[in-house]
Amino acid sequence: MNARLNYAKAAPGVSQAMLKLEEYVQHCGLERSLLLLIETRASQINGCAFCLDMHTQDARAEGESEQRLYLLSAWREAPFYSDRERAALEWTEAITLVAADHVPDEVYERVHPHFTDEELANLTLAINAINSWNRLNVAFRTPAGIYHRRQKHENS
Repeated sequence: MNARLNYAKAAPGVSQAMLKLEEYVQHCGLERSLLLLIETRASQINGCAFCLDMHTQDARAEGESEQRLYLLSAWREAPFYSDRERAALEWTEAITLVAADHVPDEVYERVHPHFTDEELANLTLAINAINSWNRLNVAFRTPAGIYHRRQKHENS
Protein backbone atom coordinates (compact mmCIF):
# COMPACT_ATOMS: atom_id res chain seq x y z
CA MET A 1 0.00 0.00 0.00
CA ASN A 2 1.37 3.39 -0.96
CA ALA A 3 1.22 6.47 1.22
CA ARG A 4 -1.20 9.12 0.00
CA LEU A 5 0.57 12.13 1.45
CA ASN A 6 2.82 13.09 4.30
CA TYR A 7 0.46 15.16 6.43
CA ALA A 8 3.31 16.40 8.63
CA LYS A 9 4.98 18.01 5.63
CA ALA A 10 1.76 19.15 3.98
CA ALA A 11 0.42 20.87 7.10
CA PRO A 12 3.03 21.08 9.90
CA GLY A 13 0.44 22.58 12.23
CA VAL A 14 -1.43 19.27 12.23
CA SER A 15 1.56 17.43 13.66
CA GLN A 16 2.37 20.26 16.05
CA ALA A 17 -1.17 20.22 17.46
CA MET A 18 -1.18 16.44 17.79
CA LEU A 19 2.25 16.43 19.42
CA LYS A 20 1.09 18.98 22.02
CA LEU A 21 -1.88 16.74 22.79
CA GLU A 22 0.44 13.72 22.96
CA GLU A 23 2.77 15.57 25.34
CA TYR A 24 -0.14 16.15 27.73
CA VAL A 25 -1.29 12.53 27.49
CA GLN A 26 2.18 11.16 28.16
CA HIS A 27 2.53 13.32 31.29
CA CYS A 28 -1.03 13.14 32.65
CA GLY A 29 -0.19 10.64 35.38
CA LEU A 30 -1.53 7.44 33.81
CA GLU A 31 0.87 4.52 33.73
CA ARG A 32 2.90 4.30 30.52
CA SER A 33 2.14 0.56 30.28
CA LEU A 34 -1.59 1.30 30.46
CA LEU A 35 -1.32 3.97 27.77
CA LEU A 36 0.52 1.56 25.48
CA LEU A 37 -2.18 -1.08 25.95
CA ILE A 38 -5.00 1.32 25.08
CA GLU A 39 -3.04 2.75 22.15
CA THR A 40 -2.48 -0.74 20.79
CA ARG A 41 -6.09 -1.83 21.35
CA ALA A 42 -7.57 1.25 19.65
CA SER A 43 -5.14 0.80 16.77
CA GLN A 44 -6.26 -2.82 16.40
CA ILE A 45 -9.90 -1.75 16.22
CA ASN A 46 -9.13 1.01 13.73
CA GLY A 47 -6.83 -1.16 11.62
CA CYS A 48 -3.92 1.28 11.83
CA ALA A 49 -0.85 -0.74 10.84
CA PHE A 50 1.55 2.17 11.38
CA CYS A 51 0.32 2.75 14.95
CA LEU A 52 0.23 -0.97 15.75
CA ASP A 53 3.84 -1.28 14.65
CA MET A 54 4.84 1.75 16.73
CA HIS A 55 3.01 0.94 19.93
CA THR A 56 3.89 -2.75 20.01
CA GLN A 57 7.58 -1.89 19.44
CA ASP A 58 7.41 0.62 22.28
CA ALA A 59 5.52 -1.76 24.56
CA ARG A 60 8.03 -4.59 24.02
CA ALA A 61 10.96 -2.22 24.56
CA GLU A 62 9.40 -1.08 27.84
CA GLY A 63 8.96 -4.62 29.13
CA GLU A 64 5.51 -5.67 27.92
CA SER A 65 5.25 -9.42 27.30
CA GLU A 66 4.67 -10.86 23.86
CA GLN A 67 1.86 -12.98 25.29
CA ARG A 68 -0.12 -9.96 26.54
CA LEU A 69 0.36 -8.16 23.22
CA TYR A 70 -0.72 -11.21 21.20
CA LEU A 71 -3.85 -11.69 23.30
CA LEU A 72 -4.86 -8.05 23.56
CA SER A 73 -7.74 -8.36 21.09
CA ALA A 74 -9.09 -11.19 23.28
CA TRP A 75 -8.45 -9.48 26.63
CA ARG A 76 -11.84 -10.53 28.02
CA GLU A 77 -10.89 -14.20 27.76
CA ALA A 78 -7.21 -13.87 28.70
CA PRO A 79 -6.20 -13.96 32.39
CA PHE A 80 -3.15 -11.71 31.95
CA TYR A 81 -4.64 -8.25 32.56
CA SER A 82 -5.37 -6.49 35.85
CA ASP A 83 -8.84 -5.22 36.71
CA ARG A 84 -7.65 -1.64 36.03
CA GLU A 85 -6.27 -2.66 32.63
CA ARG A 86 -9.52 -4.47 31.80
CA ALA A 87 -11.49 -1.36 32.72
CA ALA A 88 -9.24 0.79 30.52
CA LEU A 89 -9.58 -1.64 27.62
CA GLU A 90 -13.36 -1.73 27.96
CA TRP A 91 -13.45 2.08 28.04
CA THR A 92 -11.14 2.19 25.00
CA GLU A 93 -13.46 -0.04 23.02
CA ALA A 94 -16.55 1.93 24.03
CA ILE A 95 -14.99 5.30 23.14
CA THR A 96 -13.41 4.04 19.91
CA LEU A 97 -16.71 2.49 18.80
CA VAL A 98 -18.83 5.36 20.14
CA ALA A 99 -21.19 5.33 17.15
CA ALA A 100 -22.21 1.74 17.93
CA ASP A 101 -23.88 2.37 21.29
CA HIS A 102 -22.80 5.77 22.63
CA VAL A 103 -20.91 4.44 25.68
CA PRO A 104 -23.65 2.76 27.72
CA ASP A 105 -24.17 3.60 31.39
CA GLU A 106 -23.33 0.04 32.40
CA VAL A 107 -19.87 0.38 30.81
CA TYR A 108 -19.27 3.62 32.69
CA GLU A 109 -20.44 2.01 35.94
CA ARG A 110 -17.97 -0.88 35.49
CA VAL A 111 -15.05 1.36 34.50
CA HIS A 112 -15.37 4.34 36.86
CA PRO A 113 -14.48 2.54 40.13
CA HIS A 114 -11.00 1.79 38.75
CA PHE A 115 -10.10 5.44 38.09
CA THR A 116 -10.38 8.77 39.84
CA ASP A 117 -12.43 11.38 38.00
CA GLU A 118 -9.22 13.05 36.83
CA GLU A 119 -7.78 9.75 35.62
CA LEU A 120 -10.96 8.89 33.74
CA ALA A 121 -10.97 12.27 32.02
CA ASN A 122 -7.29 11.81 31.11
CA LEU A 123 -7.90 8.24 29.94
CA THR A 124 -10.72 9.47 27.72
CA LEU A 125 -8.45 12.13 26.24
CA ALA A 126 -5.72 9.53 25.65
CA ILE A 127 -8.23 7.34 23.80
CA ASN A 128 -9.34 10.31 21.73
CA ALA A 129 -5.70 11.11 20.94
CA ILE A 130 -4.88 7.62 19.64
CA ASN A 131 -8.10 7.56 17.64
CA SER A 132 -7.05 10.87 16.04
CA TRP A 133 -3.58 9.52 15.27
CA ASN A 134 -5.18 6.37 13.82
CA ARG A 135 -7.49 8.37 11.60
CA LEU A 136 -4.65 10.53 10.27
CA ASN A 137 -2.43 7.54 9.55
CA VAL A 138 -5.18 5.37 8.06
CA ALA A 139 -6.56 8.22 5.92
CA PHE A 140 -3.15 9.07 4.47
CA ARG A 141 -1.88 5.46 4.49
CA THR A 142 1.23 6.05 6.54
CA PRO A 143 3.21 2.86 5.86
CA ALA A 144 3.93 0.39 8.63
CA GLY A 145 7.56 -0.43 9.19
CA ILE A 146 8.98 3.09 9.00
CA TYR A 147 8.85 3.76 12.74
CA HIS A 148 12.15 3.38 14.55
CA ARG A 149 12.07 3.70 18.32
CA ARG A 150 14.42 6.37 19.62
CA GLN A 151 16.88 5.19 22.23
CA LYS A 152 16.35 6.86 25.59
CA HIS A 153 19.32 8.58 27.13
CA GLU A 154 20.22 7.81 30.72
CA ASN A 155 19.29 11.34 31.81
CA SER A 156 16.03 11.50 29.83
